[in-house]
Amino acid sequence: MEENRKVCVTGAGGFVASWLVKLLLSKGFIVHGTVRDPDNPKNAHLRKLEHAENLRLFKADVLDYESLSAAIAGCEGVFHVASPVVLEACHDPQVELIQPTVDGTINVLKACSEGVRRVVLVSSCATAVANPAWPFDKIMDENCYSDKVFCEEREYWYFISKILSEERAVEYCKSNGLDLVVVCPSLVVGPLLQQTVNQTSEHLIEFLKGRRKLPMTLHVQHLVDARDVSDALLLVYESPEARGRYICNSFSIATWEFCDKLRKLYPNFSYPKLNDKEKPYHILGSEKLMQLGWKQMPFEKSIRDTVEDFLSKGFLTHN
Repeated sequence: MEENRKVCVTGAGGFVASWLVKLLLSKGFIVHGTVRDPDNPKNAHLRKLEHAENLRLFKADVLDYESLSAAIAGCEGVFHVASPVVLEACHDPQVELIQPTVDGTINVLKACSEGVRRVVLVSSCATAVANPAWPFDKIMDENCYSDKVFCEEREYWYFISKILSEERAVEYCKSNGLDLVVVCPSLVVGPLLQQTVNQTSEHLIEFLKGRRKLPMTLHVQHLVDARDVSDALLLVYESPEARGRYICNSFSIATWEFCDKLRKLYPNFSYPKLNDKEKPYHILGSEKLMQLGWKQMPFEKSIRDTVEDFLSKGFLTHN
């Protein structure tokens, strides 16, 4: 790889984005990372990464086009990772979720109009899995899209925000000649590079404490490790043949079975009682991504690394 290629990662201090920044720096990239406040201690972990001398943090907001434009200027590629995650009920979904997700994505794409060769959009499997008409004997793949009406009726506002964002991004890039690849990760697990708990990790921590919060209340878990997601993002960026949309999921597992596997590894935690063993569930497939060469780590390694990290940081204690 040619040295000193320059790329931008939005929301660089987040869970997945931090792992992506770490990976990009290890591969010799110069990275422009957007964060709300470069001096905030919650972003300090980024400055401690190996090769952090090649990382420049920009104060930027996805709703502020000028700040985004400054961060993206001179970059050959952009990874748009920044996005609000609100999985519980929200007071004003339009303001809290939909507007920043959709408008923020379009602002990023507009800032990419000069010189950016490829944009990788981190979407979500939320844009695929909420499709009640999809047969259970058919793997959910890139041809499966969530039903917007179904999501609206159930007030799945996070799903709606990601669906609209992905749709608008595809439309914009098609109309403006931008090369866009979309990656849709499932629920992301794995150790944290930052010192604060992100929302998806918080749900797993609560589960290990015997409490179920969304998405752990669902009868199926679609899971992928943050390190595997970062590998997938770089893979689709680097692969000339990468096109369209990619599901990024390692494991589809019934929640009761997931709980049993956790209990075997860590018998001393409090686990919720689960009674949905007979309920059918869809498998979420990543065959298209694997055809590019994507590999995922074993389930046990991912879960062990995750739980051990929670314990080491004091987010979780043994009973």
